[in-house]
Amino acid sequence: MQLQFGQVLPYLPDFLRGALLSLQIAVLAFLMGLAIGLLGASLLRFGPRLARLAVRAYVGFFTNTPQLVQVFFLFYALPEAGILLTPFQAVLLGMTLNAGAYLTEIQRAGFDSVRREELEAAETLGFTRPQIVWYVIAPHVLRTLYPSLSSHYIIMTLGTSMAAIFGVEELTGRALNANAISFRSVEIFSLTAVIYVGITIIASALLYLLGRTLFRIRRGVF
Repeated sequence: MQLQFGQVLPYLPDFLRGALLSLQIAVLAFLMGLAIGLLGASLLRFGPRLARLAVRAYVGFFTNTPQLVQVFFLFYALPEAGILLTPFQAVLLGMTLNAGAYLTEIQRAGFDSVRREELEAAETLGFTRPQIVWYVIAPHVLRTLYPSLSSHYIIMTLGTSMAAIFGVEELTGRALNANAISFRSVEIFSLTAVIYVGITIIASALLYLLGRTLFRIRRGVF
């Protein structure tokens, strides 16, 4: 077998556009999942019993079922109830809900690590519970769990390849299209893998610099 990378290099600009879409999905899903996780962790810590049970049920369901099955449900089952989602919307919603469940657990650990003295001091100053979460707990969680949150983001970025199954033309989707035209599978997917490695390295470096600047974190993401 003779490798012909020259035949697949013309697809590189298309692959890079797909990589940008992969990053867009990952960033949006992570940020929305982070907000859901903060709310979920807050309810687990301060919410009434019924709310805590609802959050545990949500986390239990989305952490114990495959993400792919969750997106299949959103894309194929919801239309039966009259809710139509585009492939992009279904993937983004599925990844957001999945991320929210995992990030609820991650941030719950951060909530538990806040010293009681800090919470009591905030209560003494008259902070409401939402203010305690926003001004006391959230900064502590981001600083303490930044490496874990960063690692989860990297995993989500690689997980966007799942979107290709639903016809979303992110990086893997465009690679599949190019392979169907060129039939140069080894070259196509080798180039795709190199781009994924590049995305991961760049994202890890940016996250490290962000953590070092904002939280004085000296450790790498991995």
